[in-house]
Amino acid sequence: MGGDGDQAPEVLAFGSRLVLDAFGFTKFLPGPGVGGHCLPIDPVYLSHHVKTQHGQTFRLVELAQDINESQPDYVVRRLQDALSRRFRRSVHGARILALGAAYKPGTSDARQSPAIQVIDRLRAMGADVTVVDPYLTEGGRRDIPFAAAGSGTSVADFDAVLLLTQHGEFDLTQLAAEAAYVLDTRGVMTRAQHIERL
Repeated sequence: MGGDGDQAPEVLAFGSRLVLDAFGFTKFLPGPGVGGHCLPIDPVYLSHHVKTQHGQTFRLVELAQDINESQPDYVVRRLQDALSRRFRRSVHGARILALGAAYKPGTSDARQSPAIQVIDRLRAMGADVTVVDPYLTEGGRRDIPFAAAGSGTSVADFDAVLLLTQHGEFDLTQLAAEAAYVLDTRGVMTRAQHIERL
């Protein structure tokens, strides 16, 4: 860009996403939390190292860790609020379809998955949760009912759908057309009257 700024309208016309992509920045979206074998604990090690080696707290990392750890509870509260506001019902007895249990798309790895944490919290509150994950059949948990993708499970049969893992196999267009309510925890669906995002 020149010093006089006459190219600014052209750059702005492309939008910030295009500019960021050109510089190699990854688009980060909110989610139900952080999972996997290393991501939830690596910041703890980093913060501990800074404290023990340099005598300082690494508050930014600690705050990020606090937020990440609280996300599953936040997702549950958002669903509770939506069920109460939209359907005048509680989570107890609600039929919930959880799409995805792995901690990231395209994998069967459910270690430290925030999706599993959300599912566990909902089940503890009395929700009837069914999980569909094309990469997992039981997620290492025989106590959670998994339904096979394409098993005749219809989103219309559920009070609410939680999109917890953004697997490419999920038909988001069909989901938007058939679901009574969707809480998109990955920020990938277009907002609508019955679709909310974190």
